[in-house]
Amino acid sequence: MTDKELFDSLAYERKNAYLEMSAAEKAEMDSFCDDYRVFLDNGKTERECIKLSVKAAQEAGFVDLAGIDELKPGDKVYKVNRGKSIFMAVIGKEDIRKGINIAGAHIDSPRLDLKQNPLYESTDMTLLKTHYYGGIKKYQWTAVPLAIHGVIYNTSGEKLEIVLGEKEDDPVFVITDLLPHLAKDQMTKKMTEGIEGENLNVLIGGMPIEAEGVKEKVKFSILKLLNARYGITEKSFQSAELEIVPAQKAKNVGLDESFIGAYGQDDRVCAYTTLRAVLEEEMPQRTAAAILVDKEEIGSMGNTGAKSAFMTMTIAELIEKACGGCSVTDLNRTIENSACMSSDVSAAVDPNYLSVSEANNSAYAGCGVTIVKYTGARGKSDSSDANAEFVYEIGKLMDEDGVIWQTGELGKVDQGGGGTIAQYVANLNMDVIDCGVPVLSMHSPFEVTAKSDVYMAYRAYRAFYKR
Repeated sequence: MTDKELFDSLAYERKNAYLEMSAAEKAEMDSFCDDYRVFLDNGKTERECIKLSVKAAQEAGFVDLAGIDELKPGDKVYKVNRGKSIFMAVIGKEDIRKGINIAGAHIDSPRLDLKQNPLYESTDMTLLKTHYYGGIKKYQWTAVPLAIHGVIYNTSGEKLEIVLGEKEDDPVFVITDLLPHLAKDQMTKKMTEGIEGENLNVLIGGMPIEAEGVKEKVKFSILKLLNARYGITEKSFQSAELEIVPAQKAKNVGLDESFIGAYGQDDRVCAYTTLRAVLEEEMPQRTAAAILVDKEEIGSMGNTGAKSAFMTMTIAELIEKACGGCSVTDLNRTIENSACMSSDVSAAVDPNYLSVSEANNSAYAGCGVTIVKYTGARGKSDSSDANAEFVYEIGKLMDEDGVIWQTGELGKVDQGGGGTIAQYVANLNMDVIDCGVPVLSMHSPFEVTAKSDVYMAYRAYRAFYKR
């Protein structure tokens, strides 16, 4: 053996997934990513993602857990929580109390939410006040086409699902920005201050109507349109959940179409790959489960976030229906014996901003799914930090299944950082590790992923269910 051969056998070198894939795998990858783009176009909110997940689950033979009294190996069930999170499981051959393999992703993404009293008129235009949700660069949300998605109740008490701005003949909406000719003061501000949160106001109308005794004639025109079309009044906004999201479709990116560009890939890329993986399970050795949750971008709070008791309550129900009862000890032992993949994205090294990443310990687009041992920021704060035994086990599973994977961190040590739902799962006394797709332009209105990494994430979750 030459020194070069010996070095190659001893040293680690990151692999490019495209170079490792066969022609058949690339064809499967392309088909998979075509389906994924459709999911992105139709699932721009957490509610829409749950509806798509339920439809796919039912088509795959899953049934609502509420209608099942007893569970046996091979049974496929799901449970929806308030229309914003879902738990799906395929009962395994082993006693469920020996543990469950769970993949968990979040389906919320940074966006703009309408305030409870959003409608106002100014300078003969009508606008909507917003409150941004999650970590965004505010300037990225100006001068781009926007759509409105969500739910609102009309005066008859009927819940309406609104999607406006997505069809070819739909109007779109916009947050205007200042022209460069008059932006001298704006351009001297820090990027965090150039666009203020209170100025993220969405333009929705500008045509006044003749109305005797009415001062706000443009607002009156919009209120009449809304009432005629949806049967709502201004007061209806107070209970509504309406989200402002980018109006563009998911697209292939690059002359070779090697990337996908779309809104909401953090974390719907991992939600979709997780969903596909669990739906394809038939008779696992250990019970295979997936949970898609809300509110991760704002700390996983609330009854539909990862900090809620929804997952543990559902696991208890699974135990009860599979074993004829569920004691506190049964639940505790099941959780203790379980393992979780926190299916969440990582940051891909950006060639335009190399200074924020540390080359040896960052994820690269196109080099496969990324395992992140710990997240957090500056001293691993808010991190679960998976133990060596579990990291080794997951890596071995990947290798045995031919999954191309890499390890990564979220930037240089003192640069910043971020967290995932992993820490909340770990707090239950369960082994957990982050595993997901590296993303470029994360939290922007148009995030970018490599198709090979999307496909390898799906393969990774399929391999995990075999443990």
